[in-house]
Amino acid sequence: MASSLRSNGKSVPKSRPAKAKRPKPAHSEQADPPSRAAQARDYSIAAVDRALDLLEALARVGPAPLAVLAETAGCTRTAGFRLLRTLQARGFAIQDDARGLWRLGARWGVLGRAAAEQGALAATAMPILANLGKATGENTYLRIRDGMESETVAIFQTDPALRLYTEVGKRGPLHAGSSRLLLAHAPEAVQTQVLAQRLPRFTPATRTDAAWIAADLQRIRTRGYLITADEVVAGAVGVAAPVRDASGQVVAILHLSAPSMRMRPPRPRALVPAVIEAAVKLSQALGASPGQPAAHSQDEARSAAWPVGGSPMEAARPHSIFR
Repeated sequence: MASSLRSNGKSVPKSRPAKAKRPKPAHSEQADPPSRAAQARDYSIAAVDRALDLLEALARVGPAPLAVLAETAGCTRTAGFRLLRTLQARGFAIQDDARGLWRLGARWGVLGRAAAEQGALAATAMPILANLGKATGENTYLRIRDGMESETVAIFQTDPALRLYTEVGKRGPLHAGSSRLLLAHAPEAVQTQVLAQRLPRFTPATRTDAAWIAADLQRIRTRGYLITADEVVAGAVGVAAPVRDASGQVVAILHLSAPSMRMRPPRPRALVPAVIEAAVKLSQALGASPGQPAAHSQDEARSAAWPVGGSPMEAARPHSIFR
């Protein structure tokens, strides 16, 4: 009798061969998905990273020799030299043949204008303005200096019920309100020209005395922030801090403003650390190094001892892609 039958005559099914175990996937359903930082690292290109580090170093310390740039960027001199030569061929870096110093090339001016036209500064600032606004419950603003005036380039309105004291694109004076912080870090020629003209008064609290304003510009630079009340709009209190780029230049101010009934002392001073922290975060997003001290340009240093009625001096500002 066939081996597939038992002694009682009933057939017994043949045993099936055991299935081979499939290997478990490298990432099971329970495995944590890769973090955003890890995903970002997957797409990074080391050579591009090194080139950008070198460009940021050039913006901070240039004109400078190769050795200084390589040390600042954290790369070898050989790698730095090859990258600089590549940038030089495209017009983004220039070498002084006489002294061997490297500086940013004129092609960056094209990118700078394009960045400004595309709203790069405002787009970079909006998440930071939003975080500050939500944390404080107040409206937040970003202002820049454009010539002899200030201009609002970004606003985060925390609550539609809260009054807005300006609008995007609106221009204002440099001598009054939070924009005086922009004037404090402007070239001496701009300070001279602003304070030499008849200054308009917007409210009884507006300061129009050139000597007082000139002294206040030094106090602002020393203090590192500005609190104003009722200077441009009656009943408005503001707290502002400077925003710097990779070269250390003040390119904007981050400003929080609210009705005076919501800003009774000591609240304005209590908000200063949060405003400064937000300004530092935006500065770092623009290329400023973490923990970088408030760098002053030669114009800022000269204006620290600025005399009312002094002669204007040429403004030689380091390159910034954001105005």
